[in-house]
Amino acid sequence: MKKEVTFALNYALNKGFQIHPDAFKILENVDVAKLEKVIKEIVREKTRQKLFQINQDDLETYLEIKEDPNIQNEVKVLSDPTSKITTGEGVKGYNALFSSRFNKLKRVISDRPESRMLKSLASIKTAKTDDDLYVCGLVNMKNSERNITKLVLEDPSGSFEGIIFDNELQKVADTLMSDQFVMVRIGMGKNSGFIIKDLILPDLPDQANNKSETDAYAVFLSDLHIGSKYFMEDEFVDFVSWLSSPDPVARKIRFVVIGGDIVDGVGIYPNQNKELVCQTIQEQLEKVIGLIDKIPKNIQIIIMPGNHDPGRRALPQPAIPKKYNSTLWEMENVVMVGNPSMVSLNGVKVLMFHGQSIDDIVKTTPGMKYDEPTNVMKHLLKARHLSPIYGSQTPIAPEMEDLMVIEDIPDIFHVGHVHKAQLDMYKGILLINSGSWQKQTPFQASVGMTPNPGIALMVNLKTFQVFHQNYNSNLDNILQS
Repeated sequence: MKKEVTFALNYALNKGFQIHPDAFKILENVDVAKLEKVIKEIVREKTRQKLFQINQDDLETYLEIKEDPNIQNEVKVLSDPTSKITTGEGVKGYNALFSSRFNKLKRVISDRPESRMLKSLASIKTAKTDDDLYVCGLVNMKNSERNITKLVLEDPSGSFEGIIFDNELQKVADTLMSDQFVMVRIGMGKNSGFIIKDLILPDLPDQANNKSETDAYAVFLSDLHIGSKYFMEDEFVDFVSWLSSPDPVARKIRFVVIGGDIVDGVGIYPNQNKELVCQTIQEQLEKVIGLIDKIPKNIQIIIMPGNHDPGRRALPQPAIPKKYNSTLWEMENVVMVGNPSMVSLNGVKVLMFHGQSIDDIVKTTPGMKYDEPTNVMKHLLKARHLSPIYGSQTPIAPEMEDLMVIEDIPDIFHVGHVHKAQLDMYKGILLINSGSWQKQTPFQASVGMTPNPGIALMVNLKTFQVFHQNYNSNLDNILQS
């Protein structure tokens, strides 16, 4: 204990006072410059009252850190795939999935004036007009050669092939992902072919943010990887302790949002057992409970699964199943949701997605990098879909409804997966990739990935001001924004 704190306590003890154990938590974190004065004021006042114990309430009152009971902590789950999963079978299931995707995104793009002129792909093959036409579909193929880009689209009526000559438009076409929805403006070519003159993405409109009425803060975390020997347990324990501290920001935190990979899992990659300190899922989840149970009960904790967590690996993922640890589901301040989900925190809409599809997009889309995850996040928002590419690294289940379409517009988009904490904005939406709490693993080192773990990102939901605390002692570990 700091000598200033010891001096202040001895002053109180010598005056015949007792110190309640709850008060020690505050004394360990308090600004020592004002402690001696505060203790003397408390001793003077309580002596007058003939009360000879100093408790937590006394310190909170005199240090002006008493919790504000008016700060809201209301969580509403707006969308969650857990109860909606109805996997189809084989070709029938995937036909239903892509039909649902097409119809949902066609409705999204119907707000644009050009949508009134949309034709089906089958109908334009017999169209006889000199006017430009509009069609929409899912990208089946794109191919660039000899300064010409060919693009093949599909809709429920059939397929269409168009050619792009314009250089700038070709650059846009290069960023299109397989199975992505797009609307195009076309004209007739000299040889009865179709020339693509414009590419229109569903994208997001500009709109004002929803904001909390009270001064509540949310902390955004992901990729804890509890159970791994690379999990930064000491640093995470320090962070959890800080949540109970008298720090003015800590006293206003009402939400902790965890975006997947809360545990390291078992059998996720070859020889993983050599990197585990907890060899079973049950052990890992028990450790999770032991850590998050120390978070103050007035803080709502929202937990979403990632690709390391138990349960289904394919997207969309239901919430971590109760059978692995029902205690998580029974904790009074824990809300379990699937991946992806939309939650409302005091009215602020937060789209949560673990981010598995980042792997596919980085590998197939020019300009996309693991070190710049918010650029990938913008790409997903423009496409209005969280995992467009089928048949690549990310497993996608043949659901009867495509639950990965971004139908509702969020205020905050929260993603993890790539262990790179980064902030950005897109059309008024706050983009947060919350990094990780796992040190660089041997695999990451082998492929040149350098995470920046141990950063707690906090957002004031009333002002959208962002704060962060870095629990990593590495001086090169910084937040990107």
